[in-house]
Amino acid sequence: MNRRGRVSSGTAAPAEERSCSWLNPWVFLVSVLAIKTAFVTICCFVVFLHGSYGQSKTLLQNATEWYCVSNISAGKQEGCVYCPKGWKHFQEKCYYLSADKMSWPESVQNCTGMMGSQLVVINSKEEQEFLFNLAKEVSTKAFETKFYIGLAASESGQWQWVDQTPYNKAATFWKPGEPNLLFAEKCAAIHVKGKRDPNTYSNWNNVLCFTSCYRICELTVKYV
Repeated sequence: MNRRGRVSSGTAAPAEERSCSWLNPWVFLVSVLAIKTAFVTICCFVVFLHGSYGQSKTLLQNATEWYCVSNISAGKQEGCVYCPKGWKHFQEKCYYLSADKMSWPESVQNCTGMMGSQLVVINSKEEQEFLFNLAKEVSTKAFETKFYIGLAASESGQWQWVDQTPYNKAATFWKPGEPNLLFAEKCAAIHVKGKRDPNTYSNWNNVLCFTSCYRICELTVKYV
C-alpha cells in the first residue's frame, strides 16, 4: 500500500508540472492582449476628447494668439467667439489698428500676412462708426492721423474694395470735396483730426498710395 501511494504521488507531480508549463505561455499572451486592448481603448477615448475640443485647441495653439469674447445675443450668453490677441471685436469681425506706418500696397500685404486677414472693407454705417471711434482712441497726433482702408482706385478712376465687394457710392463716408485729384491720389484712408473729432460719417480721404499711414486690418471671428 505504501509503495503504491509513493508511486501514485510520484507520478502526479510531473503531470502537474507539464500542465503548468503548457498553460504559462497562453496566460502570458492573454495578459498581453488584455493590456493592448486597454491601451487602445484609452487612446480612442483620448482621440474622441481631442476631436470634441479640437477647434478650441487649434485656435489656442499659436502661443496665446487668440482670446475668448463673450458672444451675447438677446441678453443671453451663447458661448465664445475668438479674436487674435490685441485685436478688437465688433459684430462678426476682429480688427487690428497698427502702431506703425506703411504705404497702401505694403499695408495690403501686411494684413494678408496676418492670419489671412485683409485691409478693412467697411460695409455699414455701424462698422464705420465703430472704426472711427476706435481710431480716435488710439490717435497719436492732436492734428491728424490717417488709417488706410481696403479701398483704391484703378487707372480709370473706378474705386474697388480689396475683396471685390462692389463699390457703392451711397454707402461711403468721404469728407466733403473728396475724393479729388484722382489722377494721383488713388488710395483711401480714414482721416482723424484729434481725439474729439466729431466727423464720424465724413472722414474718408484719398491720398497718394505711397504715403505712410497707419492701417486697419480685419478678420472674421472664429466660433467654438
